[in-house]
Amino acid sequence: MNAPLPAAGPRLSRRGLLGAATAVTAAATGLTATPAVAAEAGRRSAADFVTARRGALRLNGETFRFGGTNCYYLHQQSHYMIDSVLDDAAAMGLTVVRAWAFADGTGKSARPLQPEPYRYDEAAFDSLDYAVHKAGELGLRLVLPLVNNWPDYGGMQQYVTWFLGLADDSYGEGVNHDRFYTDKAVKDCYKAYAKFVIRRRNRYTGLRYCDDPTVMAFELANEPRCRSDKSGATLLAWAGEMSAYVKSLAPRQLLAVGDEGFYGEAGHGDYPYSDYEGTPWKKLVSLPSVDYATVHVYPQNWGETSGAKPGTDATTWGTRWINDHLRDGRALGKPVVVEEFGLQIDAGRDIPDSAARDRAYTAWTDAVRTGGGAGDQFWLLTSRVDDGSFYPDYDGHRIIWNNDPANPARAAAQLFSAHAKAMAATS
Repeated sequence: MNAPLPAAGPRLSRRGLLGAATAVTAAATGLTATPAVAAEAGRRSAADFVTARRGALRLNGETFRFGGTNCYYLHQQSHYMIDSVLDDAAAMGLTVVRAWAFADGTGKSARPLQPEPYRYDEAAFDSLDYAVHKAGELGLRLVLPLVNNWPDYGGMQQYVTWFLGLADDSYGEGVNHDRFYTDKAVKDCYKAYAKFVIRRRNRYTGLRYCDDPTVMAFELANEPRCRSDKSGATLLAWAGEMSAYVKSLAPRQLLAVGDEGFYGEAGHGDYPYSDYEGTPWKKLVSLPSVDYATVHVYPQNWGETSGAKPGTDATTWGTRWINDHLRDGRALGKPVVVEEFGLQIDAGRDIPDSAARDRAYTAWTDAVRTGGGAGDQFWLLTSRVDDGSFYPDYDGHRIIWNNDPANPARAAAQLFSAHAKAMAATS
């Protein structure tokens, strides 16, 4: 999920809207692992893990490329809701789904995974366990970030509040927020949580997460930023330490930082290329324990539109942003995944209707496919909730796999499906 342009940014963040999403949460139903499931898990081999080598992702000795999606809510929903969206992802031919593996502190989500430091709610992990199990049954793979940069679901600020009692300035200068990266007590708590998740034994598969190839990758965070140190040194030091630690816990799984791809170039006049967020993308990607680079694409939220910047077009700018990262990823020898991208229908920000958005999505996914990208994951696929209705469109980016002509995202869903199949065909 993306945040808006700082200070003079033209739009509001969608994080406040997504915060309302927790109201949809329903209690997960309980299951126990069966001998058949345990036996099936035991037959999985090391060859089933996706690996990274020579600038590409690989699976069973072959190049692995994918079209995928995000569905952040799997870790807190009922089995019915998990089944609904993962069944739809499989029906579309998607192969990778990114979903949160964090929920920190009380009052931030329906049921926290970590209600207080070093205490983990085993019952609350039922949904995440089941999502991993269900994804494995369907042949899907998951990407699991371990903390949020933003205060939704607690995030980094929750750790700072727990240990330092500092106010939330996640959307401001980030001086308090950025203590997450340097305070030893905070870092130790994050490491303990990461270890608990990575080494936990799934109640449905019988496997530890680190032994299950269904979990394709762990990410250090969702969209880490460090505005208080624009040199990038603070975030780079933290990512270096934590990537080595997480990789030691899960050596067979891929590891990514989970950042947005901001270049961190001092003096650059274009916000996403500048050092404003303190995120030096090339240096983060070059860390030895980082297996692939991540990129997010939200030109409307970053002021890259004709209304905010005459002569700029959101679609064209997004295509250039993708191509720049694919080029630089090749030079760095790391695979590149465009792991979040989205546009809202808004004539004032270059996307007047669904057809215009679909043209942009086609241009962006074509850029990944023809430019050698390892994969891409649109924001966001949702499906039905427990009463049978569709999950609300909280942020204007919702895609649902429902071929009823009344579905406003029908054409977009179909183009993502066709793209996923085209990416798989090049593997």
